[in-house]
Amino acid sequence: MTRSFLVGCAVGSLATAALLRTTPLPPVLAAQETAAPATRVYDNTLTPIPNPRPLLADFPQYVEPIPSARRFEAPRLVDDPGGDLDVRAWRWSYNARGVVEIPNRLRAKDTAVVMVHPWAVDDEWGWRTPEPNGVVDFCTPEKNALAARHTKEVIDPFLARLRGRAAFVMYSLPGPADPVRTKVYRSFTKTPTAAERAAGEKELRAALAAYPYTGQPLPARLTLSIDRPVIDYFKQFPGLDAGPRYNGDGFWKLPIPVSTAVTTHPTDVVIYDAEGYAPLRDFLRRNGVRHVLLTGYATDMCFCRTTAGYENLSKDFNVFLVGDATLATFPASDTPRFATNAHVAFASLNQLVTQVNWVTPAR
Repeated sequence: MTRSFLVGCAVGSLATAALLRTTPLPPVLAAQETAAPATRVYDNTLTPIPNPRPLLADFPQYVEPIPSARRFEAPRLVDDPGGDLDVRAWRWSYNARGVVEIPNRLRAKDTAVVMVHPWAVDDEWGWRTPEPNGVVDFCTPEKNALAARHTKEVIDPFLARLRGRAAFVMYSLPGPADPVRTKVYRSFTKTPTAAERAAGEKELRAALAAYPYTGQPLPARLTLSIDRPVIDYFKQFPGLDAGPRYNGDGFWKLPIPVSTAVTTHPTDVVIYDAEGYAPLRDFLRRNGVRHVLLTGYATDMCFCRTTAGYENLSKDFNVFLVGDATLATFPASDTPRFATNAHVAFASLNQLVTQVNWVTPAR
């Protein structure tokens, strides 16, 4: 299943003009880009941890815990002067032959909390899974409902706990910064007034309500060649077709809102995928952000590869994947537990993974 296919948001296909800075960096930050970074010597001492508890064990209904018996404690990696946020994290190393746990101390005001693709599908906004065979988000209404429960039970309380402490709470959505959604949500360049928000919400609901949400039924008959029927079968009846046939014309051009499972605040910022990574990077830099706590969907697709995914962000920021605040796609299963476990573990080869209860005020 490819959420990146669903929204057509591959970063590499964006026009060069969309990647240019809209606002130059302040002189101090511009100078920092060219100046040699300050360095320190890190003592990479690995101390064995006896009888460690499983990782990601707080929400086993969503993420299968990771029982890694061989674990090490490393010295503090991020150690901000005046740091007020403790973020314990871990990574897997084949060369160390085990999990390495690393304490970190961050300044909350230098930290952004980002939620990737909280799509408002099948909720009160009115953007719905097309019937009878349309696919969107986790691709069935039942799986979309499960993701909404995860958002409400795990991610939304996490965002609420950090809102007001962190520099930003942010959400990434498909498409461009269109005239409707930029009235509803704060963006890089605009903070709408209360009146603009109210007017924008009416326009957004009207646009979503006007769409028919209907597509074609499954094909009743297929024409197959005698010698290669399997190839012809999948060409005519693929596992995922999110195009006009089943979703209808114009479905992916609708202005997708933030899920109502998230308690949004007027200060929260929306990232628009079609604008590309550079504006996001520059916005964070202009505002002094150096750390990112990354949550959202889907671990194996958008969470890593879209505009606000970790493949982009980890080139410029200290990124911490909140491993129980994400779900992977799970096409052949009724539960995301094992798929999420596998994709978080794979990401941990080159990313730091934390979890909701490992992000705490500094003692």
